[in-house]
Amino acid sequence: MTAAPPGSPVADGVRSLEVRWIVPGQLGAAMAGWFARFPAEMESREDTYLLHPRLRGLSVKIRGGGALEVKVYHGSPGILDLAGRAHGRMESWQKWSFPCGPLPGSPDPADWRLLRKRRQVSRFPLASGRTPGRVPGPDGEPGCAVELTEVHMQGEAWWSLGFESTGPAAQLRSELEATATSVFAQPLPGGMELGRDDSSSFADWLCRGYW
Repeated sequence: MTAAPPGSPVADGVRSLEVRWIVPGQLGAAMAGWFARFPAEMESREDTYLLHPRLRGLSVKIRGGGALEVKVYHGSPGILDLAGRAHGRMESWQKWSFPCGPLPGSPDPADWRLLRKRRQVSRFPLASGRTPGRVPGPDGEPGCAVELTEVHMQGEAWWSLGFESTGPAAQLRSELEATATSVFAQPLPGGMELGRDDSSSFADWLCRGYW
């Protein structure tokens, strides 16, 4: 195997700043309509997360059956607080992705967890204006991706709203906050508020057994 050259995406990984909320129950039509004001790419896929052994500070998954994705947690710069609308913990991550085949046979349910996801993803490019979203480009492209995801696991339904800012390190927080301000400019349906109790990465949510 040839080592990746210094400065390559494989060597450096993709730096991101993220915040996510995971909520029990089916995604409602009102929430889907709230998000539909932004152009979005639709995607359905299966992601398989490693649960055991628990690797603290790491998220390991087989993404869509075709890529091994490893993420390293680099701490939290603070709380995203949009009064009356959303309150969640921002998390800094660094991600590497490698092509791979599907896991041989069926994953051991004690060690892995399969999530079936139906995602709508819109991207806000790096810019001072935050007006329109657009269909996203490749993962890691500078900007802030916003996703509304239906999640099915072991016969149970959940949904998730997540923000992932990528690009120059000095701009990650300002881009995420600007995008969230734009997205939450319209109140959530039914007076809903996303709180810290629902704020978690998928990997942490699975390992802590929130489901």
